[in-house]
Amino acid sequence: MTDSVLDYMTRLGRAAREASRVTARATTAQKNNALLAVARALDGARVELLAANEKDLAAGRASGLDDAMLDRLALTPARIDEMIEGLRQVAALPDPIGSIRDMRYMPSGIQVGKMRVPLGVIGIVYESRPNVTIDAASLCLKSGNATILRGGSEAIHSNQAIARCIQLGLAEVGLPAACVQVVETTDRAAVGALITMPEFVDVIVPRGGKGLIERISRDAKVPVIKHLDGVCHVYIDVAADLDKAIRVADNAKTQRYAPCNAMETLLVHADVADRVLPPLASVYRDKQVELRGCERTRELLGSDVREAVEDDWFAEYNAPILAIRVVDSLEQAVEHINHYGSHHTDSIITENFSDARRFLTEVDSSSVMINASTRFADGFEYGLGAEIGISTDKLHARGPVGLDGLTSEKYVVFGDGHTRS
Repeated sequence: MTDSVLDYMTRLGRAAREASRVTARATTAQKNNALLAVARALDGARVELLAANEKDLAAGRASGLDDAMLDRLALTPARIDEMIEGLRQVAALPDPIGSIRDMRYMPSGIQVGKMRVPLGVIGIVYESRPNVTIDAASLCLKSGNATILRGGSEAIHSNQAIARCIQLGLAEVGLPAACVQVVETTDRAAVGALITMPEFVDVIVPRGGKGLIERISRDAKVPVIKHLDGVCHVYIDVAADLDKAIRVADNAKTQRYAPCNAMETLLVHADVADRVLPPLASVYRDKQVELRGCERTRELLGSDVREAVEDDWFAEYNAPILAIRVVDSLEQAVEHINHYGSHHTDSIITENFSDARRFLTEVDSSSVMINASTRFADGFEYGLGAEIGISTDKLHARGPVGLDGLTSEKYVVFGDGHTRS
């Protein structure tokens, strides 16, 4: 690591730590007004944002980025609208900071409860998606945290353009610029510095490819909120409404291929496979989705379905490729999901209440659904306004991480001169 990068990141870290004390005591009105000011700045900078993004897209095409990466990188007018709406939603959410719960009197006469507080300084390391800059900044600010954002080099122009809008919003309400800092260097050493500064950074949230997340999980000296894979399943139960099943299984795979909540494996109960798989396969073939199936799937759908190998059941394709397996029971479906899945998002299509309840109880994933597309598993759709990421860990947050996931609690005690005997 060069001294210049280390010095730069140390300056960012020190500034973030100081700013975190300001954001922790900022009023709800200040934070909300800042978010709305950033939304106005984004709305007024659409031309600049799209021009900056086109520079990144052009560089990405020239360097050979694949279609999935280019899709994640692209800023469209609709995605700018989503960022603006996300800011407004976060501003409208209740402020968790300072809320006190579970106050109770103890035999000694003191009152004991818990107060929700910010984590402090949150470092975000992410690739490709420039909208993460806004999602992360808005959630960190509303939850009273300062943040250091290190986007991928492929999105440097987009992220800098978004950062200018964020700084305009902060300045408008008198919050320090260091509340939200976007790392300006593309030197990879900046990540190494960010994840090894426990004196300045309280938690790291990586968003990107498996290699990035594995590296950060291995090398970080501060806690990490993460997920490694998005191997998501839809299981079509014996008691499924087959029209619903076709709609959901189509949407879960083809609405977008790149996101981590897209379905990668379809499981179908053997007793309905001959009625639901042929029409589904027709839908997928029309959309040029490559199918890879077990032996029973291939018998039903024909030899153009590639034989699925063991690695296919573990695969996160992020592409128009789908693995299909015919199973004999709910138990076998659950066993498959818990063995091959990544504890991200899994859905059952069924009209049987008992099967639905068993699936909810037995599938060990951060989001478990009934009769709904896995594509709903994100903070925006869950009403969090935005998300800072999805956690498949069980500590400290699980599933889409919104405001509450960026806070902690401390005990508070109320007394009136009480002393312990």
